[in-house]
Amino acid sequence: MRFSKRTLFIFAAITILISLIAAGRLLAAPPSGFPVGRLIGVENGLSLWRVGAQLEKESVVRSRVFFVFLAKLEGKENNIKSGDYFFERPISVFGVVKRLGTAGFGLDPIKVMLREGLTLKDIAGVFSNFKNFDKKKFLSDTKGMEGYLFPDTYFFSPNVDEMGVVKIMTRNFKKKAGKIDYDTLIMASLIEKEAADYKDRRIVSGILWKRLKEGMPLQVDAVFPYIIGKSSRLLTLDDLKIDSPYNTYLYKGLPPAPICNPGSDAIDAARNPEKSPYWFYLSDKKGVTHFSKTFAEHRRNKAKYLRQKKGLD
Repeated sequence: MRFSKRTLFIFAAITILISLIAAGRLLAAPPSGFPVGRLIGVENGLSLWRVGAQLEKESVVRSRVFFVFLAKLEGKENNIKSGDYFFERPISVFGVVKRLGTAGFGLDPIKVMLREGLTLKDIAGVFSNFKNFDKKKFLSDTKGMEGYLFPDTYFFSPNVDEMGVVKIMTRNFKKKAGKIDYDTLIMASLIEKEAADYKDRRIVSGILWKRLKEGMPLQVDAVFPYIIGKSSRLLTLDDLKIDSPYNTYLYKGLPPAPICNPGSDAIDAARNPEKSPYWFYLSDKKGVTHFSKTFAEHRRNKAKYLRQKKGLD
């Protein structure tokens, strides 16, 4: 039995169409590892192709090519909204394109203000009431990450877990702080706690880097709340003798790691120390920083501004 060319063409076209429909259905279906219950962050400024690559890597879509094709087909190639998306159930790539094109984040976010100078323990406490956040797991997973969780105002999903918090905050650190060597980050954490005013911070930065260069002990009081949880205003002579690698009275050089998570001002001050004739400084009860050129002048400032700190000369 012989078929006409027209019949063969129609048969081939139908076969191709069926194959395309089958392939489309397969590519449109959610991947088996779809991230249900997790936050998926889409960064601002990414190209459509890079968004598709990220979604494919995170198992949100099966094919970046198909995602890009659909986004362009639906006219959403320039309307993909950055942010953190929460998926309560697996959805098709059509649903993903719609969600990202209309900022359908999934859950109403909660505003969380994380101020400069918080420690990892402090941050864990802030999120302790979030139902999917495990404080112990957070502290375990963030060992060695003190300093890298950037303080800022965030909007978190109510269902965010500990690694979701880490991912969002470290991503913000990379964006806001950029590349930074570890010593500078440690110095920034000290400056964050030592002075509040930006101009003062730059002078303090110059003093501490100068002491470091000359081989002098840094003698930073702000390390003690990190070591023993005691305010620097309540320190005794015995406290200054505590054997800890973070004790900058006992050991020369920088502490082994940051003592908090510093903000932009402190990081900038650590990077841009101001030269000055000063070698010493202290903050009074009102938070005003007083600088001195000599140790004798520094002792007079202590007597004048810190009379409650008896014996800490």
